[in-house]
Amino acid sequence: MESTGKPHAVCIPFPSQGHINPMLKLATLLHRKGFHITFVHTQYNRTRLLESQGDVSLPDFQIAAISDGLPPPPDDGNAATQDIRSLCLSTQVNCLEPLNELIDGLNHRSSCVVPPVSCVVYDMIMSFALDAAERIGVPGVVLQTAGACSFMCNKYLTHLVEKGFVPLKDKSCMTNGYLETQIDWIPGVIPLKLGELTHTIQTTDPNDPLLNFVITQFARSSKAAAIIINSFDALEQNALSSLSSICPPIYTVGPLHLFLDQPPKNPTAKSMTISSLWKEDTTCLKWLDSKPERSVIYVNFGSIAVPTPQQMSELAWGLAGSEENFLWVVRPDLLRRENPAALPPEFREETGERGFVSGWGPQEEVLRHPAVGGFLTHCGWNSVVEGVSAGVPMICWPFFADQRINCRYVCDEWRVGVEMNRDVERDEVGVLVRELMGRERGGALRRRAEEWREKAAAAAAAAVGGDGGGGSSWLKLERLVHEVLIV
Repeated sequence: MESTGKPHAVCIPFPSQGHINPMLKLATLLHRKGFHITFVHTQYNRTRLLESQGDVSLPDFQIAAISDGLPPPPDDGNAATQDIRSLCLSTQVNCLEPLNELIDGLNHRSSCVVPPVSCVVYDMIMSFALDAAERIGVPGVVLQTAGACSFMCNKYLTHLVEKGFVPLKDKSCMTNGYLETQIDWIPGVIPLKLGELTHTIQTTDPNDPLLNFVITQFARSSKAAAIIINSFDALEQNALSSLSSICPPIYTVGPLHLFLDQPPKNPTAKSMTISSLWKEDTTCLKWLDSKPERSVIYVNFGSIAVPTPQQMSELAWGLAGSEENFLWVVRPDLLRRENPAALPPEFREETGERGFVSGWGPQEEVLRHPAVGGFLTHCGWNSVVEGVSAGVPMICWPFFADQRINCRYVCDEWRVGVEMNRDVERDEVGVLVRELMGRERGGALRRRAEEWREKAAAAAAAAVGGDGGGGSSWLKLERLVHEVLIV
């Protein structure tokens, strides 16, 4: 049978929840625009998805799986994201061959049902996929799932090495104030402390595999046909301007989740919107329905961060002592029986109906709920963009990767949040929560957050009728499709 000419995008996310989410949103948007999609999970995550959601394939949208090269983790009934360092180092070595085999199989079976692969969209830190795209002569396009500012900081890791800042001279640099050194020469980026750039620089090994991995992945982005960023122009204007002079064409197409709020042109078309590797608990939405407007602080530290038992205890009793309503997402893998971080019964007794603890929930819906008035977050990029888009002020408690960069922008540049000390104490938690939910400090943050919400909505606004309008991100998405992905 002959192919219909429908474009076919193979989409390869890095295999963790925070990277899968934006890739799936982008794939869904391309699906709405007439693309056939092959979405490539690792076998481990494909199994997790089947267990949590069942078979979620749709017409013209198939889920495939390749090996990540790692042994399967122990099956203890509490699936968790695999070790990130191990994933980074294993995927770059072990995933290209199975990806090539998958693509060859798709092209061998190409027909009017499954057209030949016409482009490959891959996560910034899955650059082996560029080799797969080049091998068959189709565009290889990067999706940067973090922001433009962290992109630029990672691009400049080589300069930090050349200037002698990295690797650290010895372990004393971790405690003697060296990481407080100001770095104010990265183009388009506000001044940051050395220790805020990324946790991968905190090594004394000049051959540290993870540091070299990050440098290599971001260097290879220069060879892509284009770079997609889940951001919008007004949010990171300076960094985007600086990046544009050293990178392939950049398309800011965020906030991606706002595009999915808009109905597709074909009203009968179904969308692939399920990406959670844990089963979502939607009962929290009914609980929110029972609470007054802007009376609840939402607490979620993402899919990877693991607070210590002491931190969990301080957070719990800080929330209890704040006397504010709270919705706290505590992942299933944090509540294993052998984990002393499991919340004590007396905490639940103390908070009663004022608190709701959920295993995993629909964050975008929660942040948009009128009862939510604040967000205590680890500052992962998805959470930051979703918080900004919902107009919700934040308490920032960053852990690693780009989270400290994001925290600095949330607090100092966009001024929609406040930072919590790394060594969290219950009294500080209580004070910050009360201030954020209050009228004075919280009110000022909330007003600025509302301004950013409006800018985000404007960026993602679709054109109405045939007037040629539309927001900056909507126009970039249209250009991406017609300038790069359909050739």
